[in-house]
Amino acid sequence: MALKQQQELKQLQRLSPLQMQVIKLIELNNVEVEERIKQEIEDNPAIETAEAEQSRDDSNEDSSTSEELSQEDIILGDYLSDDDVPDYRLSFTTGKNEPDLVEFSYFDDKSLHDYLLEQIGLLDLDVNKQIIAEYIIGNIDENGYLQRDLLSISNDLLFQQQMDVTPLQLEDMLYEIQDFDPAGVGARDLQECLLIQLRRQKRGYEADLAIKIIEEYFEEFTKKHYDKIIRQMAISQDELKDVIDEIISLNPKPGNTMGGNMQTAMNNITPDFIVDNYNNVITIQLNNSNIPSLQLNRNFSELIKGFSENKTSMSADDKQTMLFMKQKVDSAKWFIDAVKQRQNTLQRTMEAIVNIQYDFFITEDETMLKPMILKDVAERTGFDISTISRVSNSKYVQTNTGIYPLKYFFSEAMHTSDGEDISSREVKMILKESIENENSLKPLTDDLLTKILNEKGYVIARRTVAKYREQLNIPVARLRKKL
Repeated sequence: MALKQQQELKQLQRLSPLQMQVIKLIELNNVEVEERIKQEIEDNPAIETAEAEQSRDDSNEDSSTSEELSQEDIILGDYLSDDDVPDYRLSFTTGKNEPDLVEFSYFDDKSLHDYLLEQIGLLDLDVNKQIIAEYIIGNIDENGYLQRDLLSISNDLLFQQQMDVTPLQLEDMLYEIQDFDPAGVGARDLQECLLIQLRRQKRGYEADLAIKIIEEYFEEFTKKHYDKIIRQMAISQDELKDVIDEIISLNPKPGNTMGGNMQTAMNNITPDFIVDNYNNVITIQLNNSNIPSLQLNRNFSELIKGFSENKTSMSADDKQTMLFMKQKVDSAKWFIDAVKQRQNTLQRTMEAIVNIQYDFFITEDETMLKPMILKDVAERTGFDISTISRVSNSKYVQTNTGIYPLKYFFSEAMHTSDGEDISSREVKMILKESIENENSLKPLTDDLLTKILNEKGYVIARRTVAKYREQLNIPVARLRKKL
């Protein structure tokens, strides 16, 4: 086979370092951006906050430096010009009359993780068992469930802790953890979670019946095949109803009883945007109150100027140092510009959303929301759809009456029989109301729900009704049936 060389011209789109920075920052909410900025300041000595420079200048003014400056300090000072740095300075302002922020806080004194570790301390375990117990707890999620199988945990302990622990030994320790509070913690699935809680209760006929149903007829129970359970267990409908009441009183997510879960003890929802309506005049602000002004480090710039003026006499080490410093300065410039572009992108995106959903922001009436998809906002801003998608993820907006996720304002377009455009959210509201008012003994099927919506003038197919029902986390009619 002969080899053949040929030239081929291809056009490839490569993202610049600045574009990559912008994309990463746009995906973050304001709290995450604050942390990202702090990390960048720690990692890159060429970047600092305006407050840090002011603090340094104030400190220098207070000290008598005229006689203490070295010859090197004087030389470096001479290289600083008025044109240094301001082009890359970035200042965030939110206006003098900032509205008060509303924060929804969910907190508890202890996380689930801390609470379980405290209970481990009461078992008087040896060192090895203590490590095993802590490792198991480390694999329990915020809902209280063990997320990894025991064989995987056994392998982890062998490779990471050099401990040879069999899955059977791990299960013995897991059973002890499952005796902890809150009841149901440490379960590997919902069935085990419910059984743990049932076995802690005072035993009696109903409790024993509930345990047997969950142990032997769990699939039938979850699928609401009640007739089959009644027939095979030879119990009455009233007895089954009492057992169902017993089971549904249990907590399917025991970890949620701890406010902090596996995360921090305090978790705040902080809005990224503030939209205020005063006398039908809407103002839009970015919530940048905790984001500092960024600039290049003045001292770092002075050092680079010093090196630049002495290129001919620079040693190899000096050249390496200057190259390193130049890379840091370039990185700092990209980061500062990226933060600035993020601010501009978010502001323009929010303005477009408010323009489209103006009636809602005036009234804050959900029925006033118009159909709006990512493409609509992209066309108004000139940004890519992917950019609008990144902006809308994990962002919140504060209005006069509450805080909404940005995704709340997006919905598909539907049509009435008169050809009028409506939001899919309006259809979902009617769908939800119809299900809430249905006869629980004879729940409405998707076919019946489709008929109801069609009769109200909404042109919608059955498969769309099923999709909306699933998006509302509403089960099918068979699973909604109650005795």
